[in-house]
Amino acid sequence: MNHKAKSFIFKSLDILPNSLGYGIYHQLQKFLNRNSVNFKIKTNNRSFKEALEILEKENISLKDKTVLELGSGWAPIIPYFFTNFAEVERVVTYDINEHYDAKTIAKLNSYYKENYQIDIAAEKGKYPLPSNVTYYPKTNLAAENTQLNEQIDLVFSRFVLEHISPEDLLQIHQSFANILPKSAYILHMISPSDHRAYDDKSLSYYDFLKYSKAEWKKQHTKFDYHNRLRLPDYLTIFKEAGYEVVSLDYDTCDKDSEKYKKFKELTLHEDYKNYTEEELLAGSINVLLKLKV
Repeated sequence: MNHKAKSFIFKSLDILPNSLGYGIYHQLQKFLNRNSVNFKIKTNNRSFKEALEILEKENISLKDKTVLELGSGWAPIIPYFFTNFAEVERVVTYDINEHYDAKTIAKLNSYYKENYQIDIAAEKGKYPLPSNVTYYPKTNLAAENTQLNEQIDLVFSRFVLEHISPEDLLQIHQSFANILPKSAYILHMISPSDHRAYDDKSLSYYDFLKYSKAEWKKQHTKFDYHNRLRLPDYLTIFKEAGYEVVSLDYDTCDKDSEKYKKFKELTLHEDYKNYTEEELLAGSINVLLKLKV
């Protein structure tokens, strides 16, 4: 489905009452993703292995630790990786929405038994999750009264931050600074490209940088929000919240590539004229944070 068709659907849903709009949105997503468990496992597995490499380089062990996943998505793919393959004792996963589906989790549990010979001891309840994975949907970690029931050793997010407003990003990290132990780390994997280009190859991965704030607001909805923050913007937010960067890596754009050619064809909005090319083009950002002592 190209971005114009998606945009039309999301804008149509956006004018409906929240309960109805989200209800239809969930049904559409369930239909479109009904056979995607295997695909999600493969794509998340690459990120998981990359995360372990980053932590290993910094001599950070996850054995018997508690991980907080920021942004649960549609299934507990990452929590299962951490608890089954990284000796993590417990994962708590938080999301502003409630996207989990009992049938999808049951498929995931069956996949583990068939492919890894791991029996997921699912507990009875709304979702068939094991006791060491706890799901907190409809929870806003940017709220001033944020509290956690567990002591967290690592906060992890995968392709989530680009879908959170700059204001909420700052508040979330300020909350973490207040409620996490000083020894805790935060590892974010960020995809700052224009996600519409994933489905529509005619678009540049940086197409959204040509719009003003007002123009871009008209291009998306709460169902497909993207903040357009560039690398230095994220680093400024982390610094303001009281964190230091332990490690940082990101992709650069090959100047002989079609990706770079499309970028050069864009007329950037004035808001982005003071960034360097490297700052604008930085992609697949992996940043490991720790509170300043």
